[in-house]
Amino acid sequence: MLMPKKTKWRKDHKRRRGGKASRNLNISFGSYGLKSLSSCWITSRQIESARRVMTRHVKKGGQLWIRIFPDKPVTVHGGEMPMGKGKGAVDHYVAIVKPGMIMFEMEGLDLETAKKVMELAAYKLPVKCQFVSK
Repeated sequence: MLMPKKTKWRKDHKRRRGGKASRNLNISFGSYGLKSLSSCWITSRQIESARRVMTRHVKKGGQLWIRIFPDKPVTVHGGEMPMGKGKGAVDHYVAIVKPGMIMFEMEGLDLETAKKVMELAAYKLPVKCQFVSK
């Protein structure tokens, strides 16, 4: 699972979820990309699941880049915990994805194969996605 090696603070605020992406807007490394159409938190497990599907179908034919990284900690309280006992422990990490962000990039495949692989990865993600090419 992806997670930061070291963070300045252990726990983070929730933040607001609005707005459009201002970075990761263009395909920088590969020829094809998977672009988000809505905003969402994507967990490290979901990123790993999408990566596994993509690498399984690409095999040695192409190269893959993951443009998002889960660096935001999410805390969770135990079950049946009363209110007023402080913030819970860090449970997992998420990547904040906004509309227009390129999440994955790929190169070294033909258009039909790349489109199929990106659609399989999009099924694993909780955000609406679109296949884009350079």
